[in-house]
Amino acid sequence: MTAEATCTLEPPSPANCEADEVVRDQVVRDQVVRDLVARARRGDKQAWDALVERYAPLIWSICRRHRLGRIDSDDVAQSVWLRLVDQVDRVREAAALPGWIATTTRRECLRVLRTAQGPYATMYQLDFEALPDRHSQLADHELLAAERQAALREAFTQLPPDGQQLMSLLIADPPVPYAEISAQLGIPVGSIGPNRSRYLGKMRRHPAIAALMNA
Repeated sequence: MTAEATCTLEPPSPANCEADEVVRDQVVRDQVVRDLVARARRGDKQAWDALVERYAPLIWSICRRHRLGRIDSDDVAQSVWLRLVDQVDRVREAAALPGWIATTTRRECLRVLRTAQGPYATMYQLDFEALPDRHSQLADHELLAAERQAALREAFTQLPPDGQQLMSLLIADPPVPYAEISAQLGIPVGSIGPNRSRYLGKMRRHPAIAALMNA
């Protein structure tokens, strides 16, 4: 087996390779959002435009789930973005932004419903929850993705420092050869595969990941 093995030094496991792909994709997405938020904090208009373009569909789909009209949906979206402008400097984890946007949008939708419907807002909302459509399914998908992202980040940060370094190198794009990983971390090439499997297993057993799997 060469040092250029794509998955492990032992026979590739489909589950392990799939887990690698999930972690790799998540790291890439997190870095994109992290960079956009950092630029937005500095007042970069293009970064703000990119954030709006990236997450406007999520806001719109949640508004649709609450059966808001165009005017009310625009009001909700404006409120969400104004809140983000006001709080962007206090965003502790930029990659958690989708969850923050989803939660804030839901609250703004309920505010609009309460204003328009008065004491019937809660009943009105429950009726809409019982009528799923493709927009509500999109919102559910985005929320589930945000929850999975948060769980993966939490599980990853609980790895020991050497584990985080190893996993980061293994999911780098372009791929880092095993020989280079061995030289950087000072570990034998033959131990990279087993250690990766061990750390992936540790991540799978993390309560946040286990909760999603059980769900």
